[in-house]
Amino acid sequence: MFRSTFFGWRVTAGAFVLAIFGWGLGFYSLPVFLGVLHEMRGWPLGVISGAMTTHLLVGSAIAARLPALHTRFGMARYTQAGSVLIAVGLLGWALAREPWQLYAAAVLSGAGWSSMSAAAVNAIVSPWFIRARPAALGMAYNGGSIGGVVFSPLWVAAIALLGFPYAVMALAFSAALIIWVIAATLFSRTPEQMGLAPDGDAQGTAPLNLTLPDARPLPGKLLWRDRRFLTLAAAMALSLFAQLGLISHLFSLLLPVFGAQRAGLAVAMVTVMAVVGRMVIGWFMPIDADRRLVTCIGYGIQLLGSIAFLAAQGTSVPLLMLGIILFGAGFGNATSLPPLVAQVEFVREEVLRVVALVVGIGQAAFAFGPAAFGLIREFSPHVEGASAGAAPWVFIAAAIFQGLAIAVMLLGRKRAPSGTPRPAS
Repeated sequence: MFRSTFFGWRVTAGAFVLAIFGWGLGFYSLPVFLGVLHEMRGWPLGVISGAMTTHLLVGSAIAARLPALHTRFGMARYTQAGSVLIAVGLLGWALAREPWQLYAAAVLSGAGWSSMSAAAVNAIVSPWFIRARPAALGMAYNGGSIGGVVFSPLWVAAIALLGFPYAVMALAFSAALIIWVIAATLFSRTPEQMGLAPDGDAQGTAPLNLTLPDARPLPGKLLWRDRRFLTLAAAMALSLFAQLGLISHLFSLLLPVFGAQRAGLAVAMVTVMAVVGRMVIGWFMPIDADRRLVTCIGYGIQLLGSIAFLAAQGTSVPLLMLGIILFGAGFGNATSLPPLVAQVEFVREEVLRVVALVVGIGQAAFAFGPAAFGLIREFSPHVEGASAGAAPWVFIAAAIFQGLAIAVMLLGRKRAPSGTPRPAS
């Protein structure tokens, strides 16, 4: 499948790097900034958390309009502008002296993040692949997981060494320069401009058409009345809400039994398993697989992970490790599988629009996950004699939302009469 000479794989490598910086700057920076700003400025955690939510919501709102923005400004130029915008916005976080300045910076950083979001990665990679799209997207999205591994400790070290503003200038503006070059050399080209066929096939080869026979164009508001679109968007939103809600509290829940160092390694294991899970699906999922069913299996694995956490009662290390492995195995696919469902359920002209909207809705939902799970954790009844890391209602809530995601995803499932891929007409 992998053809080193095919330009699409170079684009995938560029999208991988973009995802490293996108998640490293636009997502994994936020928990670090929360602690630094609280200590430096003395602002309440709720005020800073509100700025984080603003950043995520602005990013999700603009990501939903990404196809139109790419069409108007060009994919490469929009990506370049976004890289500068997020760097300027993050510098605003570091220089803010009043809360309103922090919220203004969050609007800028969120707008910039939209150019590096999951929707952006899909838009960059998808035109180059049909058969190999699961593998290519999986590889590109894994950059987001690597971004967490690299940038979470890097932000802490850079701020301690250089101070907050200079650390942002060093990391964010260096990233913007690299993204600017990658966008100019890789994202500015299309297969049609280069006379290439998807997947590196010989020019003139009829590409496979994986779209289900009953798919039809859904312009304008028709899309919002389509069962497949509504269930795909709702399932992704429910899963990401549960996923981000739980992961944001996992370190503190593991702390009593593992200690700080091992708890940090345990949370890092979630990222490692996310990479493994994406690779397995990307390379081994059959081309004619029922992709909704595969997505439900991923949600189910995370549901089992939540049950393992619940059964551990905050004390059983083997069950906690089982929960980490299961939860992590489905973590990455919650983002990478919905675009693959869209590939087969919607006509080619609609796929980028569908993915942008689904990702935007999902990101808007997970923006509220950490706060909602914090409320569940704070106001749930305390079990007498339970470990500090037990938090049973947090894990029950995660399992319930993952179960709802499975139910909603299955509600939109409709198999084609034949699972055999058909050549495009």
